[in-house]
Amino acid sequence: MTATPAPPDTASDVPWDELVTVALLGTGRRTPPWLPPGRDAPTALLDLAAVETVRRRAGLRPAPAAARPEPAAPDPRPPLPPAAAGRLALLLSDRPGTGGGRRGAAPDLMELLPQWLSLANERGFAPPPEALPALLDAARGRTDLRPAALAFAGPRALWLARLNPDWRFALRSAPGDGSELPPPEERDRAQGLWQEGLFAERVALLAALRRRQPPAARELLASTWATERAEDRLMFLDSLRTGLEPADEPFLEQALSDRSRNVRATAAELLSALPGSALAWRMAARAAACVAIDRTRPDPTIVVEAPHQCDPGMERDGVVPKPPAGRGERSWWLGQLVEAAPLGTWPARLGRRTPEEIVALPVADDWQGELHAAWCRAAVRQRDPGWSRALLGRPSAAEAGGPGAVYLAERAKLLSILDATDRADWVAGFIATHGLSEAFQLLGVCAVPWATPLGRAVVDALDIARDAGSYPWSFSGVMGLAERCLDPVEASRLDALTAIPDETEDASPGAGGYWAEAFQRLTRTLRLRATMREELGEP
Repeated sequence: MTATPAPPDTASDVPWDELVTVALLGTGRRTPPWLPPGRDAPTALLDLAAVETVRRRAGLRPAPAAARPEPAAPDPRPPLPPAAAGRLALLLSDRPGTGGGRRGAAPDLMELLPQWLSLANERGFAPPPEALPALLDAARGRTDLRPAALAFAGPRALWLARLNPDWRFALRSAPGDGSELPPPEERDRAQGLWQEGLFAERVALLAALRRRQPPAARELLASTWATERAEDRLMFLDSLRTGLEPADEPFLEQALSDRSRNVRATAAELLSALPGSALAWRMAARAAACVAIDRTRPDPTIVVEAPHQCDPGMERDGVVPKPPAGRGERSWWLGQLVEAAPLGTWPARLGRRTPEEIVALPVADDWQGELHAAWCRAAVRQRDPGWSRALLGRPSAAEAGGPGAVYLAERAKLLSILDATDRADWVAGFIATHGLSEAFQLLGVCAVPWATPLGRAVVDALDIARDAGSYPWSFSGVMGLAERCLDPVEASRLDALTAIPDETEDASPGAGGYWAEAFQRLTRTLRLRATMREELGEP
């Protein structure tokens, strides 16, 4: 008779991986010799797993003593006022999923955290040390928070990030102000970091030098350009967007011959944003040859003769020869030429007309959409407010856009070129005429807090939507923006909207109550934002 092997006295006699494997397969399919056979095997397995779990949680394996970490660098900024420190703790505790479902009339604290961080950075406060772990966790989960959160967290956040792998993103994102980078006068240190540093450190160094000493940044980039990988060259070249200047032209002209198509395209785009560059004027000559005024018609009309081929010179200057699916070759080439040509080309070419007069001219043979769309892209690239305003047109226009701004995305980009007052006035006029259904993307480019005319236009449009009897969920995006962007002084105007209105016969059932709840949340959020500002004090 064969003796049954005795089960082990402790779980440490059985590797944890073996316990997990047997549990996954089941003792019916696999009964190892250290388990009793038959019906007692599952219970014995669970007993061993329980013991091993406690041992793994409580046990500490001895290790050689390590050197204590150096203390964190001091933070010279003044500490937060006590009330503001308490508010930060509340904002950080309101994590996604902790509300238990419907929020009701309670403000969404997590959505107010970016604004609070911006105010705290503006005031120049340092965070309480005990808040740093929660702040880093919040920034880890939301990339949009990282720049402001890391600026507020300061040097202690980097110290913590070196000790916790979960926060290593801070070491990659911290480069922002370049405070830990070599100063400009220490060229040898900068060159050493550029030659031997991690990619993130090199990007940070280049960005910092670009802000402080553009010529030094170009010199550093040129010193290793030929040996860099294509994807790295593209990333480095993109850093030249900051502070782009005519002195960058020789380097960018050389990049037009790069072996990477993406690098060539980026170099061409940057050169076309310099209206005085040789590439811009080459493109201007090509574009002007395609667009003219036909004075033989009863009314002056723009006529277009698109290119018949994409020659090597056009390709070198960034014109992509192969169009995307569904686009014709000639219209594709024309759009790229017009987009890259300086906008100053057109008044002289088209009868000394202003941008408003030019975009109002009829265009023959259905070329208007292509031509105006290219002018829109050129206005954004060259950041030209005059052309942007002309292409937007009047906000009250029946076509809900200007002669060239057909799509919401185009209108939003053109609006971003205007100053804050013009932006707010245009969007307020748009909402007054067309309502909120298409306004969300346009509101996103307006300065915060919204100017008074814009804020009142949004509130009036929400009031009209409520009176129409629909549910507020169709306007949840705009309502969320209003909570973050309305000036808090508007809260008193909203009090009248927080009551449940009498429902009309054609109203959706219960819509009045939902609207009242939404306006209550908006009002409470605005008042909370006002309190946040008071707690942080004046800048």
